[in-house]
Amino acid sequence: MTYLFDDPQTFPADAVEGLVAAHPEELVRVHGGVVRAKQTPTGQPALVVGGGSGHYPAFAGWVGPGFAHGAPCGNIFSSPSSDQVYSVAKNAENGGGVILGFGHYAGDVLHFGVAAEKLRAEGIDVRIVAVSDDVASGREGEHRDRRGIAGDLPVFKVAGAAIQAGADIDEAERLAWKANDATRTLGVAFDGCTLPGADDALFHVPEGKMAIGLGIHGEPGIDEQPMPSAKELAKILVDGVLAETPELDSTRVAAVLNGLGTVKYEEMFVVWKHASQLLQEAGLTIVRPEVGEHVTSLDMAGLSLTVMRLDEELEQHWLAAADAPAFRRGGTVQGDLGTERTELYTPGEDPIPAASAESRESAQRIAWLLADVEALLVELEPELGRMDQIAGDGDHGQGMVLGSQAARKAADRVVAADGGARTVLVQAGAHWSAEAGGTSGALWGAALTSLGSAFSDDAAVTGEQLLTGLVLGVEAIERLGGATPGDKTMVDAAAPFREAISLAQAGGADGDGAAATVSRTLATAAARAVEGAEATADIAATMGRARNHGDKSVGTPDPGAVSFSKIVTLLAEKLAD
Repeated sequence: MTYLFDDPQTFPADAVEGLVAAHPEELVRVHGGVVRAKQTPTGQPALVVGGGSGHYPAFAGWVGPGFAHGAPCGNIFSSPSSDQVYSVAKNAENGGGVILGFGHYAGDVLHFGVAAEKLRAEGIDVRIVAVSDDVASGREGEHRDRRGIAGDLPVFKVAGAAIQAGADIDEAERLAWKANDATRTLGVAFDGCTLPGADDALFHVPEGKMAIGLGIHGEPGIDEQPMPSAKELAKILVDGVLAETPELDSTRVAAVLNGLGTVKYEEMFVVWKHASQLLQEAGLTIVRPEVGEHVTSLDMAGLSLTVMRLDEELEQHWLAAADAPAFRRGGTVQGDLGTERTELYTPGEDPIPAASAESRESAQRIAWLLADVEALLVELEPELGRMDQIAGDGDHGQGMVLGSQAARKAADRVVAADGGARTVLVQAGAHWSAEAGGTSGALWGAALTSLGSAFSDDAAVTGEQLLTGLVLGVEAIERLGGATPGDKTMVDAAAPFREAISLAQAGGADGDGAAATVSRTLATAAARAVEGAEATADIAATMGRARNHGDKSVGTPDPGAVSFSKIVTLLAEKLAD
C-alpha cells in the first residue's frame, strides 16, 4: 500500500514537486508536469512523453539529455489533460517541432490528440507515437491497437537518443515507430496495487496463483495460473514475447526485465538469470539489458519482460548515453544540451465576459447544481471505484470527484465575477477536463462545454435551451468517445437519455412556458438512463481497458454509465423542485 501522503487527491502533484526538489539542476516544474532545466536547443525536436502518475521512473524520471525533453503527469493511472500536455509541450518546444509519446490508451489518445491540434493551430509541427507493446492486449495482427506498457522505455530511449544525435522530427518519428513495431512485452502479477488513501488493493490474486497479462494501471490479468518458480516464470515470459516475430526479424535484442513496484531486485536477478539463458538458447544476442524498476504500477507485485529486436541504427540509439534522473546510461551525452531558460509558459485564466442580470441568475443556479453533483460524486466515489476495479483501473470514482470539484470551483469563480450561463459551463467543462484527465474527464468536459454552447450570457436559460443543450452534450460524448450502445460504456446510459429528450422535443416538449413538461421530460430521460446503466451488467466490455478482460466485467454495471445515470437523475430531481 501507499503509506506516505498528505492528501490522496494531491498525491501526484506533491510527488512531482518533490521530484523537482530532488533534482533542481535537471528539472523545472511547469503547469502539468516537468521539462528539462535547460531550454531545448534551437531547432531540435522536443520529445514529450507522459501518462498517468504512479509509474515512476516513467515518465518524469526520463527527462534529460539523450532522452525526453518534458513529461506531462496526469492523476494516478489517468492520462494528463490536454491542457497539461499543451503546457509541457509549449515549454519544451523550441522551433524543431514536438513528438508526443505515450502508451496506447483511450484517454491518452484523446487528450494528447486535442493538445496536438491546439499546437498545430499555432504552427508547431507535432507528431504522435502511441506505444503498443503488450502482447496480452490484442491479436498478433493488430500490434498498433495494443496497449503500451514497459515497452515505453526502449521506444522513447531510441527516439530521444536519435534526436540528441541530430535527427530531425521526420527521422525521429520514423525511428520511434520502428522501435515500437520491433518491441513486445508480457507482464505478470502476484497481487494488485493500492491507490493512495484506499483501504485495499484494486484487485487480489488468489493464494498460490499468478495473473498473466496485467496492465500497468492496476488492471487485473486476463488469465490465472499456478504460482511458478523463478525458472518457470522466466520461461512463461520468454515464450510469451517470442511467440510472434515482430516486423524487424533480428537476432540481436534489447531486453528489459521490469519490476512493477514490490518485487525486489534480488528476485528479479534470479528470474533474469533464467530468462537471459532462454533468450540465448533461442539464438538471440542480448545487448545492454536493463533489470530493475522502469515502468511501475505503484506497489503492484509483478514483473514484465520486454524484448526489442535491434538492427544497426536501433542498437546505436539504444546504447547511446543518457543523463536523466532515473535513467543514466554511461558515457558523455554528445551534442547541444541547450541553454539556460529565461522564461516559462504559464497558462492564465480565461476572461469572463459581461453578462445580463438574467443570465447571471441562471449561472448561479448552474453553480448550485454543480455543487450538488460534486457532493453526490463524493458519496459515490467508493462504489464507483469498486465497480471500476472489476475489469478497469479503479480510478473512476476518484476521477469524477476531481473533475466535479474543479468544475464547481470554476463555476464559483465565474459567478463571483458576475459571469453568465454560457461562460459558467464552458469554464466548468474546461476545468473538469483539465483536473480529472482520463477518458471520462475529457468526455464530461466536452459535455459541459457543449451544454453551455446552447446558452447565452445575455439572457436566462429557457427550457428549450436546456433540452437542446443536454442533447448536444450527449452528442459530444458519443462523437469524441467513439462508443455506441452495447459497448459497455457511459454511452449505454447517455444514448437512451438523449433519445428520450429528442423524442419529447419532437412532440413539442419545450419552450419557455413549459416548465412542468420539461421536468417530466427530464424525469423520463433520467429513468431511461438508469435502465441503460443497469443493463450494462449483462454486457462484456468491448472498449477501453476493460475490453482486455473479457467476461470478467459481466455481472457488474459499467461505472461510467452508472455515474452518468446518477448525475442526470439528480438533475431531474433538482429541476423538479
